Amino acid sequence: MPQRSEYPHLQAITTRWHDNDVYGHVNNVTYYSFFDTAVNTYLIEVGGLDIHDGEVVGFVVSSACDYFASIAFPDRIEIGLRVGKLGSSSVQYELAVFKAGEEEAYAAGRFVHVFVDRASNRPVAIPDRLRGAMERLVV
Repeated sequence: MPQRSEYPHLQAITTRWHDNDVYGHVNNVTYYSFFDTAVNTYLIEVGGLDIHDGEVVGFVVSSACDYFASIAFPDRIEIGLRVGKLGSSSVQYELAVFKAGEEEAYAAGRFVHVFVDRASNRPVAIPDRLRGAMERLVV
């Protein structure tokens, strides 16, 4: 099971009332939203990604998640973030969901971003500032 210490960046997220499903736990699809939020917050704050007017955008082309235990509102969670593979135009993030202060992950996943030119939707090299932010997370 993934451990908190294996992730160089942690992003705090507060679960919301509507994250719970009829079974009383956070629905599986919501984990993907947590992952997307953690990655994009990091890319905006550390990598300077301009989601509104930038020439380059990241498209998710692949994703997966494994679940080990349930979380539920009002849990406070942290998403562990690291980079498993860094290519010229793509990156594979590896993520894990931790309850705040706990060492073992409740879920672990991955997703791949391909960076493309906003106008043409064609792959482009990851810009230097973004690449530098990602390099900090390579394990």
